[in-house]
Amino acid sequence: MNDAAHRSDAATMTAPVLLPRRIGPSELRVFPIALSGTVFGWTADGPTTTGILDRFSELGGTFIDTADSYAGGRSEIMIGNWMHERRNRDALTIATKVGKGADHPGLSAPAIRSAVEASLRRLRVDHIDLLFLHIDDPSVAFDETLLAVDELIRAGHVRYFGGSDHTGERLFEARIASGQLGVAHMVALQKHYNLVHRDEYEGDLARVSGQLDLAVLPRFALAAGFLTGKYRSRSDLERERRGAEASRYLNRRGLRILGALDRVALETHSSVATVALSWLLSRPRVVAPVVSVSSPTQLDVVMAAPLTPLSRHHLTELDRISDD
Repeated sequence: MNDAAHRSDAATMTAPVLLPRRIGPSELRVFPIALSGTVFGWTADGPTTTGILDRFSELGGTFIDTADSYAGGRSEIMIGNWMHERRNRDALTIATKVGKGADHPGLSAPAIRSAVEASLRRLRVDHIDLLFLHIDDPSVAFDETLLAVDELIRAGHVRYFGGSDHTGERLFEARIASGQLGVAHMVALQKHYNLVHRDEYEGDLARVSGQLDLAVLPRFALAAGFLTGKYRSRSDLERERRGAEASRYLNRRGLRILGALDRVALETHSSVATVALSWLLSRPRVVAPVVSVSSPTQLDVVMAAPLTPLSRHHLTELDRISDD
């Protein structure tokens, strides 16, 4: 690349991500990477979990996402104990989810109240910053669910809430019902979204998220590890516990996307995972990808993503290769 072309490309670089980012119309402002607690108490034992949480905090992380169903509630317990020991609750934004827990399944009013009470005890906190409805429960009228959540918000046990497994149509139904009831409405959506899994979110859900002013928090942001670049052959899949989850992406399209990520990572002096997350952060309404790691050291490349802006050329290349 000649000097003129290099200067031209540099001029198209996106501005560095401003820290922190605001979650929709709420007052919550977070570092734009959310740490998932899905492995805490499952594949990550106590010392590993503590190490991950400590490193996340050291690198500026403020947003932790868990659920009452993760490891049967052990994830919440481990996060709660860590916050209690570090005395850092006020510096963090804590999100959890209800609806899938074995003890309080579904989104009826009694189930939501009981699930939140149990989560508060396990997390050792007096309020949850962001409560997600982990499922869409069509067996319960939205009115009942929304009134129950609003009651918790008015009582100070929950600050804001969002959806997780809802279609665009159902999100609109919830907003209409909230308006009619005069209760709090959703401020965020957590959805499966990454460079190799775009169709589920892009389109109707993206349009609705914009119309309803919902912050988007992509889960499976690294596609079960595939977008770290460590799965490039069947033997790679067999060596890793989560290989089965990533296997769906190990095909011609997936390898083409990894090839593009390799090129961009080389040109930006970063890593494949960093570039994949930086691409997500460039998408409209995306506030903080939700990322799971299995060791503290993996956080270094993850947390570099907000500070690794991609050029217009890089974004266009990744869009083109992954959009098929």
